Amino acid sequence: MTTQLVDHLIVGAGFGGLCAAIKLDEDGEKDFIVVEKGSDVGGTWRDNTYPGAACDVPSQLYSYSFAPNPDWSMSFSPQPEIQAYIKRVAQESGVLDRFVFDTAVTAATWDQAQQRWVVETSNGTYAARTLIAGPGPLSEPRLPEIEGIEDFQGEVFHSARWNHDVDLAGKRVAVIGTGASAIQIVPEIQKTLAETGGHLDVYQRTAPWIIPRNEHRYSGLEKFAFRHVPGLQRAARTAIYWGRELYVPAFTWQPKLAAPAKAMALANIRKGIKDPELRRKVTPDYEIGCKRILISNRYYPALDADNCDLITDRISKVTGSSIVTQAADGTSTEREIDVLIVATGFYTTDIPIAHNITGRTGRTMADRFAEAGAAAYKGTTVPEFPNFFFVIGPNTGLGHSSMVFIIESQVQYIRDAIRTMRVNEFATVEPTEQAFTAWNADLQRRMEPTVWSSGGCASWYLDEQGRNTTLWPRTTFMFRHLLHSFDVDKYVVAAAAPVRKPARKTAKKATKTATKTATQTAPEKMDVNA
Repeated sequence: MTTQLVDHLIVGAGFGGLCAAIKLDEDGEKDFIVVEKGSDVGGTWRDNTYPGAACDVPSQLYSYSFAPNPDWSMSFSPQPEIQAYIKRVAQESGVLDRFVFDTAVTAATWDQAQQRWVVETSNGTYAARTLIAGPGPLSEPRLPEIEGIEDFQGEVFHSARWNHDVDLAGKRVAVIGTGASAIQIVPEIQKTLAETGGHLDVYQRTAPWIIPRNEHRYSGLEKFAFRHVPGLQRAARTAIYWGRELYVPAFTWQPKLAAPAKAMALANIRKGIKDPELRRKVTPDYEIGCKRILISNRYYPALDADNCDLITDRISKVTGSSIVTQAADGTSTEREIDVLIVATGFYTTDIPIAHNITGRTGRTMADRFAEAGAAAYKGTTVPEFPNFFFVIGPNTGLGHSSMVFIIESQVQYIRDAIRTMRVNEFATVEPTEQAFTAWNADLQRRMEPTVWSSGGCASWYLDEQGRNTTLWPRTTFMFRHLLHSFDVDKYVVAAAAPVRKPARKTAKKATKTATKTATQTAPEKMDVNA
């Protein structure tokens, strides 16, 4: 099978990969391919189709700044609307002709002689000057390690791989997990089961903090105004952005500043649950913010319903038809079930694609991460891996705001890196170990006083060594400022240009565009709408 030469290979067609494709295309970097293991764009919003799936960040902010949508139905939009938005943006951008779906990356190896990434996929091999990885942190479901779960004879599936062919009516259903997905699923299926004589068991390891979901449904007049009043939607987005940034000091500096949020969460429990014992079970024993703060008005009433039980005892095993738990006093209880739904999260600290990427030294990125945890320079580049760029890499996650803002900031950095390579005829760019070490040492130092480190919980933000390799411990506007332009002085560069394939008709135009753009000074003033 022949190897296809491309300038840029992008992995993933979610918010990150699509943003990279659109912006490279705008820069005249037309020679790229996006490979996506799924059958469509959308990433996590394509895959997570469970009942009640919705975003917990306001949609005015959880969308591209360059593609505002005046037609959101409500402030926190449901999954079908978000997926439809991503598909529309992709179709209107004119880049889908370079997307290859149903194609998984099986290996990516740096070829020093060619100065290219040789990327093997399930549908062919590519040799690319740059490799841009945007697989998303919530793309690979994590199944619980419970004895006997593989022997369960009923239906079992992960929340991110919802089996819509399974009829839950009248069934005995168990949900393992009480995270962001579970609190959306539970109210939906509890209602269905209540109407059909079924029963729901919810298995909780750690109680989450849940504040009210201050939902707002947009009226036709508001949508009309967003569409036709100049600057109105932009102003709404900006107001939401800065409102969200007010959460940062409570997370990163002084957890006591979150007292109002804690009061709201406790009031949410009292409002939603009548039973004192159940209230006790759902009240967290750690600082608010240590784990992701969730939003729901319906979760607690669902737990308080007659056909729902919350189980906090440890799961000891799963049999062919039941779940067996063990109480603190050693007492075992077996509960019969027909359907098992696991809402146990994703591989976030162990980045799956890192196992398939081999750098110039011959070791995989996963091997490097195994030494001291997943880490990157500015969350984007990694020593030993020339011309490799993450979109949503280590320590770029947020607990308060929109990841689309982070994505656009990283894509701007990557664009400027590629412009710099074009203008200076660099074959490769690779961050120095010194820059990498200094960046991550400062990042981990800033992590120490945060609620994620001192809040008294064990969360999916932390890796096996207890190191937070997931979150960004500063404001998002500081992240954008630090990535507003490519700092070539922090990189080792190879000046010899690689052997290029025959130029396309657009190559001359693309080079002119890149040269012109690279000489422009990046704006110092931050605009959340750009």
